[in-house]
Amino acid sequence: MALEAGSSGCGGSRWGGGFRSLMRRKQVDSDRVRAEGQPQLAKELNVPELVAIGVGSTVGAGVYVLVGTVAREHAGPALTISFLIAGIAAALSAFCYAELASRCPSAGSAYHYSYICVGEGVAWLIGWALVLEYTIGGSAVARGISPNLALFFGGSDSLPWVLARHQLPWFDIIVDPCAAALVFVVTVLLCVGIKESSFAQGVVTVLNACVMIFVIVAGSYIGFQTGWVGYKVSDGYFPYGVNGMLAGSATVFFAYIGFDTVASTAEEVKNPQRDLPLGIGVALAICCALYMAVSIVIVGLVPYFAMDPDTPISSAFAKHGMQWAMYVVTSGAVLALCSTLMGSLLPQPRILMAMARDGLLPSFFSDVNKQTQVPVKSTIVTGICAAALAFAMDVSQLAGMVSVGTLLAFTIVAVSILILRYVPPDEVPLPPSMQESFRLKQECDGEKERGLLGDGNCNASQTNDVIVIVESMKDPLIVKRQHRGKMDETKRRKIAAISIGSVCVGVLVLASSASLTWMPFLPICIGCIVGAVLLLAGLGVLSWIEQDDGRHSFGHSGGFTCPFVPVLPVMCILINTYLLINLGGDTWMRVGIWLLMGVLVYIFYGRTHSSLTDVVYIPVAQADEIYRSSSGYVS
Repeated sequence: MALEAGSSGCGGSRWGGGFRSLMRRKQVDSDRVRAEGQPQLAKELNVPELVAIGVGSTVGAGVYVLVGTVAREHAGPALTISFLIAGIAAALSAFCYAELASRCPSAGSAYHYSYICVGEGVAWLIGWALVLEYTIGGSAVARGISPNLALFFGGSDSLPWVLARHQLPWFDIIVDPCAAALVFVVTVLLCVGIKESSFAQGVVTVLNACVMIFVIVAGSYIGFQTGWVGYKVSDGYFPYGVNGMLAGSATVFFAYIGFDTVASTAEEVKNPQRDLPLGIGVALAICCALYMAVSIVIVGLVPYFAMDPDTPISSAFAKHGMQWAMYVVTSGAVLALCSTLMGSLLPQPRILMAMARDGLLPSFFSDVNKQTQVPVKSTIVTGICAAALAFAMDVSQLAGMVSVGTLLAFTIVAVSILILRYVPPDEVPLPPSMQESFRLKQECDGEKERGLLGDGNCNASQTNDVIVIVESMKDPLIVKRQHRGKMDETKRRKIAAISIGSVCVGVLVLASSASLTWMPFLPICIGCIVGAVLLLAGLGVLSWIEQDDGRHSFGHSGGFTCPFVPVLPVMCILINTYLLINLGGDTWMRVGIWLLMGVLVYIFYGRTHSSLTDVVYIPVAQADEIYRSSSGYVS
């Protein structure tokens, strides 16, 4: 084997041209493969901080509004079951995130996982979509704080002049100085350090949880006093039927999409194999419990058809003579928005940093401050962009774009789990700095194979290994058995890859057909049947064949393992794809423009500046040997 042999697999040593660059994959980031002297993020986070980040990013002010809208239009008293089903659906993605986060504990979240498992092209689009998600999400959250804050000053137009909204003359623009100021405050806090910002978010999250507990306790007291009139409606528990309850689940599902923020902090966790799965799981469980408890109480206090869609909780207390509770509920909404704002601005600098580390963005974004050990430059750029949007633009009409990035990330993470289990990367990139040592080793091994005893430049232990290999190869039965085993494994990997592709195509056809309700029944039925056959065929084959042994050594071992593979990831792909397709044409048109911009940026910059442009791909076993023998890397 020569250096050229290593470069011939997986596309060769020069990936820069053509579509091959879209499929190149990087190795799991770890201490073993990271050059000495590269700036590191501070490892300061434990389970409590991760839970605070997860709950704070997930439990937003939406719960203070969402219960009224979904109960009136979809679920009725069955709102609690809608939250439960949505929580279970979110848990499917959480299981997939938990395994990948513990195996690949590096900044970048879904971008990082897809780069390792799927390829550079998909990873770029995921990272580009997440940048849009967090920017618009943070701006929309900040824009929603000032109306709630104004209630403490007597009404929507009672904020101090310097913080109040104003319409610019000669322009149809309403600026919001309060929103921009809050974004700058959070940006400064994030620049101070991850420990300080996570502590602040923990305090705000605890206060918000206290408000929700007040709603649960006080509401339960009123409910027992009045006899829970909301559950005595004549329409029954399912006034809109089971379909209405499921439609409500699809709506409230977006109340759970904040836990991926926990995965973005993976590089700053002290014990990622243990703490990341615990942080994601506990945060999701707490959010689901709070949502269900609040919905049980509020739906029971007021009949669903009489709920205020804008202020369901405060109006429910007001109808029972507790006008003062409005201020408590509004305080919770403001705290929830502030916590969600921090959760929206926290991940984006880390995604930009991960993309810059890989060469897909300028190195400016990868700088880590030596004092605070956070990506200060990326954080400042993120804060400026979010503050500008929050100040000058009503982003409520763009809020649907936030869901696209999250659902794309959820989907690709589930696909990555299937790839990891059945066709994990069998070749890894070798950095240019180590290609010379690899070439010399290959030449040395070639000399040994030709002369058996080799020359004096090769050590004795390596010579003995070659003698054993050559002697064993004299037996034709051994050669035949090795060749047969290799062929069987290649065939299994090919079947697994085709099955994963069948699942993905089947999901897309099935979800698309089920969503096209305006079409005649026959095409919809045919599409659903074709999609279901492809989906079930791929799932059946994946359930029948064995998983790859390479999954045990992929990334960091000893962490969480996703259960019920392949069924669980396939269900996750199906749910998220269906929700993606049903987001609406206007949303996809806006996202399409943003993704097209991302394609142009990748073509003219990222593709040629990628850190994988000049690497050689070699088998995993050879890479492990090279890394162990190199003094420039740590094991």
